[in-house]
Amino acid sequence: METSDAQRREAESRNPEQTAARDSSAQQRSDARVRACVRELKRPGEPLCAYVRDLDRLAEHVGDLVRRLPARTELFYAIKANSEQEVLRALAPVVHGFEVASLGEVEKVREVSADIPILFGGPGKTEAELEGAIRHGVRLIHVESLHELRKLDDLAGRRGAAVSVLLRINLKGPLPQATLAMGGRPTQFGIDESLLPHVMEQLPKLTHIRVEGLHFHSLSNNLDAEQHVKLVDYYCRFAQEWAQRYGYPLRYLNAGGGIGVHYAQLERQFDGALFAGGLASVLEQALPPETTLLFECGRYLTASSGYYAAEVLDVKSNHGRNYVVVRGGTHHFRLPSSWQHSHPFEVLPIDEWPHAYGRPELPPNAPYTVVGQLCTPKDVLASDVSAAENVGVRVGDVLLFRYAGAYGWAISHHDFLSHPHPEHVYLRE
Repeated sequence: METSDAQRREAESRNPEQTAARDSSAQQRSDARVRACVRELKRPGEPLCAYVRDLDRLAEHVGDLVRRLPARTELFYAIKANSEQEVLRALAPVVHGFEVASLGEVEKVREVSADIPILFGGPGKTEAELEGAIRHGVRLIHVESLHELRKLDDLAGRRGAAVSVLLRINLKGPLPQATLAMGGRPTQFGIDESLLPHVMEQLPKLTHIRVEGLHFHSLSNNLDAEQHVKLVDYYCRFAQEWAQRYGYPLRYLNAGGGIGVHYAQLERQFDGALFAGGLASVLEQALPPETTLLFECGRYLTASSGYYAAEVLDVKSNHGRNYVVVRGGTHHFRLPSSWQHSHPFEVLPIDEWPHAYGRPELPPNAPYTVVGQLCTPKDVLASDVSAAENVGVRVGDVLLFRYAGAYGWAISHHDFLSHPHPEHVYLRE
């Protein structure tokens, strides 16, 4: 007897430990595959620096999440996390669409697919961007202010078009704690909840705007699956009350992204199976049957399948502190500096040493700070750490930074000091 998607989702929600074990095993296979690739990339006389992305693991991880989500739920990939063409092509058959935040990102998506659904968000959209969104057939535009609504209505009127939008609301809360707060406090994002009645009064005048629901993206990098279910429940109840009060159809509710990555403890990641299982009852109790729930996740989808490999160029001590200098740095991989954390890595020992001069090294368990080649003390990838017990580090070894597939290369200042760019390697069978 064939197992339905609903039965599979229910089984996974009852056996979160089994699901976590399967995910862990898949991640370990990916780690081993990338280690082998990095060793093959190592060439004598050329310091190694490369991004390696396991596209098979990416598609598997995201596909698992899509299958776990309940019916009436769609998952979009927020391409700001990593907009490389190879990544988009790997995800296009898996996700329901892409979420973008600029006309440039719209065009990147359209190079991959002429018709895949697109959601367009972000503050300060220009006329050219809004016109481009209409021209490229964006499904939904997330409107961030009354002024943007009026501008979009004017542009759509000139083209004789009707544009579908979601109103992005900056809620008062209470909201769960997370690394980044996008709402529940003063930010540049969304329409202040207290201004919503005024916006609704103006909508009848905007005859080229078709409001199809609400959009919320209140926080980023939430690690607690149970709290995220409660957050989505809060969104659903607010949206249903809005639809009843103002008489607008609630075709879509966009619950944003906000699912995080636990960089400090890679074995304790967001529980996707628990989250998906909890959503089913939320949709049944708090959302009308005609409403589709949208998610636009970035970091959680791509981080685990990306790796940054950097060869050790020097090992030294300065004022009692040990430093490991690698080929590359924050101009390639800015995430650790941006988030002010020590990014997790492992040492890949490279035993070959072709030089007559000595090979500086640090013994196992000696703490050290990993830095790059830039002329700034802020070029730090990890501070006062050691990779693992009983593993030292030598010049010529390679540090392999894991969970580097999101907000790494995409947000880095690539050409500062004009150092070479890293290689970009994509693994796919």
